Amino acid sequence: MSGDVFRAVGVSVRFGGVRALTGVDLGVRAGEVCGLIGPNGAGKTTLFDVLSGIRRPDRGRILLDGADITRRSPVWRARHGMRRTFQRQQLFGQLSVAENVLVAQEWRGGGGGIAADLLAFPARRARERERRARGERVLAGCGIGALGASYAGGLPVGQARMVELARAVADPPRVLLLDEPASGMSAPERERLAAVIRRLAREDRCAVLLVEHNVAFVMDLCTRVVVLDLGTVLAEGTAAEVRADPSVREAYLGSS
Repeated sequence: MSGDVFRAVGVSVRFGGVRALTGVDLGVRAGEVCGLIGPNGAGKTTLFDVLSGIRRPDRGRILLDGADITRRSPVWRARHGMRRTFQRQQLFGQLSVAENVLVAQEWRGGGGGIAADLLAFPARRARERERRARGERVLAGCGIGALGASYAGGLPVGQARMVELARAVADPPRVLLLDEPASGMSAPERERLAAVIRRLAREDRCAVLLVEHNVAFVMDLCTRVVVLDLGTVLAEGTAAEVRADPSVREAYLGSS
């Protein structure tokens, strides 16, 4: 689709004799929130692994702004604005919530090398203040500003999920891949999560692709929904179009 920030083109992945993905085409535009749904084993997480660079496809390409990045590493992709969260929580439990968000900004460096660290150059101190201020704004925007001093390892699941999101967007992303972001959240937490995702898409023009088993959450939040089944794209369209598709109801949603 013209205008896609990133796109999978003809992506296929095999595990031995098992076809995990077969010829998958999927793209997301700037400012769009796209949901990826399907039954267990449909290939959703495998596709996320390919998009984020953890796994190379057997066939097909991954494009970022039209350029082929199929062979680029996960680190390269992250540093060029592609960020991802995982099904399992991946926080640094021994660090505070604020420190978890600061870690995500460290890759840019502080300037001046070791000497600047040891001598606390004014420019280095100013850069550190900027990062901490950015972290505070991100945490506040995610509704968890009061948790900055809390240790991440002691948080309940819903709050930990929000910290993961805050860390993923601490350095502004262009592409955000969210793998079951609402898992373990209460209804109010899901509402807050949806508000944050909408704001990222609307204000920052971030392209968001999310995998989520909570179908109601996906249908309410996403402007477009893609359904995977047995490693292929079964259907694609608006929430209403996907709900009305007989093949989707049979494979995943149920007749009700």
